[in-house]
Amino acid sequence: MGGSVKEVQSKPELDNLLSSGAPVIVHFWASWCDASKHMDQVFSHLATDFPSAHFLRVEAEELPEISEEYSVSAVPFFVFFKEGKKVDVLEGADPSSLANKIAKVAGSVNPGEPAAPASLGLAAGPSVLETVKELAKENGSSQVSNQVQPGLSDALVKQLQQLINSHSVMLFMKGTPEAPRCGFSQKVVDILKAENVKFGSFDILSNNEVREGLKKFSNWPTFPQLYCKGELLGGCDIAIAMHESGELKDVFRDNGIDTNHSEEPKQGDSEGGKGGISESTGLSATLTSRLKSLIDSNPVMLFMKGSPDEPKCGFSGKVVEILKEEKVNFESFNILSDDEVRQGLKVYSNWSSYPQLYIKGELIGGSDIVLEMQKSGEFRRLLVEKGVVPKETLEDRLKSLIASSPVMLFMKGNPDAPRCGFSSKVVNALREEGVSFGSFDILSDEEVRQGLKVFSNWPTFPQLYYKGELIGGCDIVMELRGNGELKSTLSE
Repeated sequence: MGGSVKEVQSKPELDNLLSSGAPVIVHFWASWCDASKHMDQVFSHLATDFPSAHFLRVEAEELPEISEEYSVSAVPFFVFFKEGKKVDVLEGADPSSLANKIAKVAGSVNPGEPAAPASLGLAAGPSVLETVKELAKENGSSQVSNQVQPGLSDALVKQLQQLINSHSVMLFMKGTPEAPRCGFSQKVVDILKAENVKFGSFDILSNNEVREGLKKFSNWPTFPQLYCKGELLGGCDIAIAMHESGELKDVFRDNGIDTNHSEEPKQGDSEGGKGGISESTGLSATLTSRLKSLIDSNPVMLFMKGSPDEPKCGFSGKVVEILKEEKVNFESFNILSDDEVRQGLKVYSNWSSYPQLYIKGELIGGSDIVLEMQKSGEFRRLLVEKGVVPKETLEDRLKSLIASSPVMLFMKGNPDAPRCGFSSKVVNALREEGVSFGSFDILSDEEVRQGLKVFSNWPTFPQLYYKGELIGGCDIVMELRGNGELKSTLSE
């Protein structure tokens, strides 16, 4: 202990530390993930503020035995232990929640203060607070303030307009032009480079407020989004079609965009490979042909560690689970069985880790991207657009959401950050009764919000369901709890 972060090398080492009975917090991370690196800075600062606890770091992909035991499917991911038992988890880059959860497990910074403070500043002390402020400033994190309002505020509209107009050609993408985080973003970057166009970009993964706000502002639900002189051109498919027809070049010319700013592409440079695939990879023609053949061998192709029946890492297992949940027929390739394919595909796709998921020859990304897309509904929309699965009716979608967890709460906000007092009351009641539950933020999807009112014949939120049946709203939940019937009702 003593305020430092220890790198775990094996499962026995972790088990030994857990057996000590002291509070333990484990950060599962990956060296390729920027969010992991940012959260690790916060994690390290917190280690100095809570010297009585063990702060451990696990390279998730390198120690799959540990990752699988604790159901790690995306990074960053934190697991909290007290007296040798797992008591909580946190998925994603949320500095405020991390500090508060650590405070609950490890006790307060100063004796006599509450163990579960309501704000990051109280929980973490001045050193980490300063770090989080810097990260929030860099990433535009809305999680620190926790005050994002539904709809678009005047300030957000102004920010979005400024971003869109900051360059004549502006691309809102996942990742950066040098390191795209999805194949569709990579493809549009390749197209703009092929068009010799100077462009600005914004990583929408770095700022959820901008990400969600832009969907409403532009009335366009997916990314990337390409703008020219403040006007939305469209996403990846439209950019591809316009590029191939020559229309994109005409648009740039008509708007006075300079298409001669950069050097001519070097001989052999690709002007159009799929999913970030470059022809000038340095791979042999035989291997290149083999990789392309494998990718194109099925409309949905997963390169993973192990097989769908026996995944060899939690990240691969999570993508398999998502594909099965979405009822997608897919083929897979075990990259552990062929090192030539394993190393070659990293170069071919310009994607350094596994699993890698391809749809109709396009690289989608790894487990974190697929998980994020599924949570937002973007993955289902993509599958429908590509003709991989039939279009789902709203009723089908609502039934699927309701059935996604035995106890399912449709609320405003999320359990860690409720956006109304009634939702907060229901969350607290369920947690105090020790009931595990799934949730859906109805503020994030107007179609679900309005549709569920009709489907359930219940006009307000929150709405609590058990095994597909509506229990009721806040008043009924409070009444059941007051009568001592809530837990039994949700476990019959």
